[in-house]
Amino acid sequence: MKENILQKKLAAGETVFGPFCKMQDPAIVEIAALSNFDFVIIDMEHGPYGIESTQNMIRAAEAQGITPVVRVTENSETLILRTLDIGARCIQVPQICTKEDADKLVKSTKFYPKGERGMCRYVRAAEYTNITGADHFGKANNTVTTIIHIEGMEGIENLTDIVQVDGIDVIFLGPYDLSQSCGVPGEVDHPKVVNAMKEAVETAKKYGKAVGTFTESPEKAKMWSDIGVQYVSYAVDVGLVMNAFKEITSQLK
Repeated sequence: MKENILQKKLAAGETVFGPFCKMQDPAIVEIAALSNFDFVIIDMEHGPYGIESTQNMIRAAEAQGITPVVRVTENSETLILRTLDIGARCIQVPQICTKEDADKLVKSTKFYPKGERGMCRYVRAAEYTNITGADHFGKANNTVTTIIHIEGMEGIENLTDIVQVDGIDVIFLGPYDLSQSCGVPGEVDHPKVVNAMKEAVETAKKYGKAVGTFTESPEKAKMWSDIGVQYVSYAVDVGLVMNAFKEITSQLK
């Protein structure tokens, strides 16, 4: 069974960094690993990934020793099952707004007695039966990291209930969707957004949950990590490439 390195780093109190990935070429995962990022987020929600291409991205991450996190499109039992079965050890789920949403998610990510995840060991997660059923079903509950997106004021208002759900590991605060919910779409540095996020960090930490968010500059990454955010998603592969290309062409032309 593959080791969940991200889980261990978060448990040790480390701050970890990684980009969202939309490019489907596994080379981008290898490059992120060689650049010393801690994780990559394979973005099925806003990226063009299917289950097959996601599986290959996971393989590339494991080969280079970087943790693959998969952001699925929705809180869907079937989609989450398929994503875990292809070997994802960290799963990130958008639009969690209520305790009921969080309870439903845990049922999808955990086997009995914590949940109702579909059982099959003829899958990549169990090394195609190389891992015994007892080991796979017995250990998976403790080796899968479940990350939830809080992306609107409804989720912020219900956060105290959400963070008390056993089986939720990381509270990820999505600044862009939250800005829209606050009535200032795209203004992620607006006081309404920043203050709501700071309060959410305090609530999550009070209940012993790790917190994550998205940043686009080293300065903002440091600001949030100083506040207590451990899981820092730094920008997006396509944006990073675009910025690098533009910087070069501005000097060439």
